Amino acid sequence: MTNIDPKVHTVFESKTSTWQYIVADPDTGDAVIIDSVLDYDPSTNTISTTSADELLSIAEENSYNIVAILETHVHADHLTAATYLQKTLLGRGKPKADICIGKRIAQVQQNVAQRYSLDAAECAGVFDRYLDDDATLPIGRLAARVLHLPGHTPDHVGYAVGPNVFTGDSIFLPDVGSARCDFPGGDARALYASMARLLALPPHYRLYSGHDYPSAGQEPRACATVAEQRDRNKHVGGGAPEDAFVAWRRERDAGLAEPRLIHQALQFNVRAGRLPRPGPAGDRFLHVPLKVPPALL
Repeated sequence: MTNIDPKVHTVFESKTSTWQYIVADPDTGDAVIIDSVLDYDPSTNTISTTSADELLSIAEENSYNIVAILETHVHADHLTAATYLQKTLLGRGKPKADICIGKRIAQVQQNVAQRYSLDAAECAGVFDRYLDDDATLPIGRLAARVLHLPGHTPDHVGYAVGPNVFTGDSIFLPDVGSARCDFPGGDARALYASMARLLALPPHYRLYSGHDYPSAGQEPRACATVAEQRDRNKHVGGGAPEDAFVAWRRERDAGLAEPRLIHQALQFNVRAGRLPRPGPAGDRFLHVPLKVPPALL
């Protein structure tokens, strides 16, 4: 580890309100991409690569060597561009950038495969690295340390690079608060503990969020300091008690609608962004469950 501060590029994808990050060693040019987005239009069932290509353009303009593509968890609100990024970089003659995720991904893959009747073989070995808690990944002369931050999902991890932590959906900006915990394996008490772990970091540390949901007329914000989160986070700031948070979070989650892209995102992301296998006519399919009234059964 060194005292070098990384160069952090923040790229906001407005349709899913997702923050994507490129984190680079400014001296060596080695860099990682965190939580990339592949664009999906549910009205036409069309995938496109505009957001991912913006990340590639930033990397090219800065002469970065992308050494890894990191996922904080299996996202339920957007499709990952991890495999597209890896293949495109390889096609440009770049070294392979491993696609990495926390080691507990197998539990989520099993849940998703059962729900959507996926062939388990399509999920096997799709990530290049399954990261242990507190493992470190070199980024030039820097290193990213893996933090297990469960609650939103059981596999959720964050990445600490110097005084910067890329938290995914383990904590949101102070005016947004916290993420839902009603996905399979989610747990409000575990999320509280994960947020408490982040809030115990030094006050000047910057916590980079996986999303922001700004009010009309406001610009999205990527990060807040630990001190800001301690003081102003609307759900856990000011020393909010654990039991009160857990009760509120469970009640709140019980009334939330599903994320708009949950069915497409889960099936795509447990495959690390690989396409489903083509059917006999060459088409590729994602399963979308029907909600059927009793009169039709």
